[in-house]
Amino acid sequence: MSAPVVLASRSEARAALLRGAGVPFETAGSGVDEAAVKAALLAEGASPRDVADALAEAKAVKVSARRPGALVIGADQTLDLHGRLFDKPETRGEARSRLMELRGETHALHSGVVAARDGAPIWREVATARLTMRSFSEAWLDGYLERGGEALLSSVGAYQLEAEGVQLFSRISGDYFTILGLPLLGLLDLLRRHGVLGE
Repeated sequence: MSAPVVLASRSEARAALLRGAGVPFETAGSGVDEAAVKAALLAEGASPRDVADALAEAKAVKVSARRPGALVIGADQTLDLHGRLFDKPETRGEARSRLMELRGETHALHSGVVAARDGAPIWREVATARLTMRSFSEAWLDGYLERGGEALLSSVGAYQLEAEGVQLFSRISGDYFTILGLPLLGLLDLLRRHGVLGE
């Protein structure tokens, strides 16, 4: 029997991806102070891609140290606009400003995923998707924010690609799972190799 799989995240989007793929798992909050880790990394000159990787590792390692033998998955995603990292908007006004800044631009989403066992990372991947927003009108944007409501604040870009947020874009290059915050294909291969999923 394979070791249990633990998702070191309370993210419903990531849990839904694993459930949809037929992965047996449980969830555990990591307790990582993401803001402090991110601030320290940025002060050292880390790129948004490196921040996603480091936060994914911190979550996986911290939970795996508490769960001996378990295969723990940590994940994180950063939004990168010309090298500048964005945090999740806290208010609808901040979401509006974010989307106005992204309008007509191409930004990157870096999704890091790290698997750890017994307090040490054993596998990692960082995948990047590039998304170009169309030049939408401010009237359309205000309607979008009204319809989307508080749910939009759960996304760093203030959009949900699996919902009406797809209308924001004119071009997308990258893996759908990466955009949702969990590069899945490489992770599924790892789970097969560890006997969690069938060959």
